[in-house]
Amino acid sequence: MKLLFFKAILAFLLLSGFAVTDALSQVITTGPDSTLVRTDTDPLPTEQKGLSTPGKAALYSAILPGLGQIYNKSYWKVPIIYAVAVGLGYYISYNHSNYLKYRQAVVVRRDTISTNNIDEFTPRLVNFTNAQAINSLSRARDQSRRQRDYSILYSFLAYGLNVAEAYVHAHLKGFDISEDLTMQVQPTLMQVAHNNYSPAFSLTINLKK
Repeated sequence: MKLLFFKAILAFLLLSGFAVTDALSQVITTGPDSTLVRTDTDPLPTEQKGLSTPGKAALYSAILPGLGQIYNKSYWKVPIIYAVAVGLGYYISYNHSNYLKYRQAVVVRRDTISTNNIDEFTPRLVNFTNAQAINSLSRARDQSRRQRDYSILYSFLAYGLNVAEAYVHAHLKGFDISEDLTMQVQPTLMQVAHNNYSPAFSLTINLKK
């Protein structure tokens, strides 16, 4: 009677197992060698679309400098970026202002009819002839313009570095830099003929599994 009862329970479990298997359309086994088999009813993995994480970081920094660093959670870099931006902006404005002053002074010095060679730099050039003053002011004008142009160039370079840094940092975040990735050079003994040993060095590389 008991044997018949256990057979009935076993048959019921087997039938239930087939029903569940058919409903889920997958094979489930237990044990150390368990395997999950994908069937037609299982949803296929959706293909990721859009920008990757480094691409997003670069795009954010391109839209607003420092935003990519915030996206990478490197908040301490944002003040540095804006300190550089403020410094470069100040030098651009300062050199451009000097360029305009010196250019106007040269114009005034060359227009001897309507201006009488009087400009804001006249007190400093009182001992200069008009030709010497024009020459000196022209050099100062050209130097201010050159420094302004260099400051603008440095601003573009800083902007590009801001974007590149966000991209590279986001890309390197995916690399494993844990202690399991090590390379060690250690002294050791190398066996030679007749059970003799010779000092040597061993190179050990540990890779994370």
